[in-house]
Amino acid sequence: MSRLITISNRLPISLVRRDERYEYTPSAGGLATGLKSFHGQNDNLWIGWPGMEIGQEEDQREITDRMKKDKMHPVFLTESDIEDFYEGFSNKTLWPLFHYFNLFTDYSPYTWERYVEVNQKFADEIFKVARPDDVFWVHDYQLMLLPALIRERFPHATIGFFLHIPFPSYEMFRSLPWRRELLNGMLGADLIGFHTYDYVRHFLSAVKRILDVDHSLGRIKLGDRVIDVDSFPMGIDYKKFANSIHNPTTIREVVKFRNNFNHEKIILSIDRLDYSKGIYQRLEAYDTFLSDHPEYQKKVALITVVVPSRGNVDQYQKLKVQLDEAIGRINGKYSTPEWTAIHYYYRSLPFETLTALYYCADIALITPFRDGMNLIAKEYVATKTDQQGVLILSEMAGAAKELTEALFINPNDIQGISDALHDALNMPSEEQRTRMQEMQSKVERYDVKNWAELFIDRMYEARSLNTRRREKHWNEALQQELIKKYKKTHRRLFLIGYDGTLVKFTVNPLSTRSDNELRTLLSELGKDPDNKVVVISGRDKSFLEEQLKGLPVDMIAEHGVWGKRGDDSWQILKQPQEGWKDDIRSILDSFVDRTPGSFIEEKEYSLAWHYRVVDSGLGEMRVHELTELLSHRVAALNLQVIEGKKVIEIKTSGISKGTAAKEWLDSDNWDLVLAIGDDYTDEDVFRETNAEAYTLRVGYQDSIARFHIDSVEDVRKLLRALNLASNVESHQNGVHKTTTA
Repeated sequence: MSRLITISNRLPISLVRRDERYEYTPSAGGLATGLKSFHGQNDNLWIGWPGMEIGQEEDQREITDRMKKDKMHPVFLTESDIEDFYEGFSNKTLWPLFHYFNLFTDYSPYTWERYVEVNQKFADEIFKVARPDDVFWVHDYQLMLLPALIRERFPHATIGFFLHIPFPSYEMFRSLPWRRELLNGMLGADLIGFHTYDYVRHFLSAVKRILDVDHSLGRIKLGDRVIDVDSFPMGIDYKKFANSIHNPTTIREVVKFRNNFNHEKIILSIDRLDYSKGIYQRLEAYDTFLSDHPEYQKKVALITVVVPSRGNVDQYQKLKVQLDEAIGRINGKYSTPEWTAIHYYYRSLPFETLTALYYCADIALITPFRDGMNLIAKEYVATKTDQQGVLILSEMAGAAKELTEALFINPNDIQGISDALHDALNMPSEEQRTRMQEMQSKVERYDVKNWAELFIDRMYEARSLNTRRREKHWNEALQQELIKKYKKTHRRLFLIGYDGTLVKFTVNPLSTRSDNELRTLLSELGKDPDNKVVVISGRDKSFLEEQLKGLPVDMIAEHGVWGKRGDDSWQILKQPQEGWKDDIRSILDSFVDRTPGSFIEEKEYSLAWHYRVVDSGLGEMRVHELTELLSHRVAALNLQVIEGKKVIEIKTSGISKGTAAKEWLDSDNWDLVLAIGDDYTDEDVFRETNAEAYTLRVGYQDSIARFHIDSVEDVRKLLRALNLASNVESHQNGVHKTTTA
């Protein structure tokens, strides 16, 4: 049975050294809580850094052996690894950029190289213990390259990746010199998860605009794989927080807070020290509130808890000084011997003290500039069992997408935060209860266990989907099966596309030319008297004839308008509508004027608007606009709009590659039919064939074809193998005839 292997930067433990010996205890983080039930099943494994440098190999072996019993495997990092990979690229490049602090971003090539090296170090440790059928779940921004590294070693593995911080907009992300490498690293996964749909949207936009990889409804088709991208809002251990108020230690803490703040409303601000949290701005807003509403002085108190973090980073050191000065200034401005405006704690708090603060706080003030989720907001809601209290929440926090009953603020709007404090302090008790009930029902339902179960279930769905797709992948065994049947048959029909099937796409479609290799392949295939080869294209007939002139093949041009058998003249297979081009051309001309890089290709009975070199975002927008505009015109003119690869074509309705191919399909009782195409217009050809035909779609777009084949090169390889089989068969028949004579 396959195992679940969880990989994160840190293992879910706290490691300490006592009396010359290393000891560790389980940590209580959200991820560890969510995966606790899964980690205990079967032989599931957790891989990550233990949290401190272990320099001696003897100590490393001892820790590895001990952790093996607890289903963990450590990745040992050196001090330089930690400095360059973790404190460097992860937290001085990715963290600020992904939180929109581009001025704090360090674009160091050296730390990038170290990031690559440490991701590889994680991969090497994984490969020591992993099996190909394992399911891998990779976590967060420190390991964005890891999914592709695992994919390289285990091509058919099931891999998930979850980003716990925001994914920035395309305009922000594109500033990274290593943007392509990071995206390709993430795309090694089968399932990519984010906290909110906004982050999903940003990621898909970056994939499209940077890698030119298409997506549809959150699904990316890359090679023979499907990659699903979706939002999975992370939750908390709801029961742990909701039940905490019954803990005797927590109750004592509650009594202490109530006695200390007997006549004051408590405003709680709690965060890790970080410039993305907006801590300084909420202090400024509190100052504004006390200035605007002096009647609340001595009636409210702000408890500010700042958990130390990254103290060796310049921006964090400066922020700490800035906070200390602001708190001192505000306390000096408003406090009296009997009342302190701000109570400041620069440390982490025990769980019981934290939950007591949540329970006693009348207002939770949470104002990050950017936050992937912000679980503190959910913890506050879960702990308010009396359903009294108001959550003031930044609209920039991921949690804002779920906790819609909070009072939302813009973290840059100091006056707006001040006003929200006033509204919260004056909110009626019943309204507080109604809002809190709604938020609690959501936080309880979508807890961290639900989050983990949902993501893991989706990973297994991805495994099933990609397994089914691999079953349709054209391979050597299928090719040998086809060759075997080829040798036994004598009435064979080949229906083969041109662009994207026999030749690669080019930036300028008019510059595409058939090469000597292609001409040789078609010549050998067509000269076999048992073969009928038909090249089917959307190209106009003059272009197609120029490229295939002198070859023993039939041709279908303009998506089925024209047909040519051997040396015969071109014939109209179905009379197209005429007299409509001027009307439609004027529309296309206007789009060329507005879309640099696009152009019109005119054929005898159709018009095509190409946008192969247009900026991807603009191209997508124009396509939607053009197809909607044309939809109102074409119906009355008996026309249809065909959307191909970077092209929109308008032609007479009822004419298709399929209707044309049917004339050849019906012309004989074929023993073998092979149809190959790359475009959705080729689906009409596949549809006309019977169940025994070999139908192949180039690439991995959804198709009714029986099989998918990778590329133009693989199509040519297949034709080369069939030609070889023909030559061998002809030689054997010749020898047989001579011997008989």
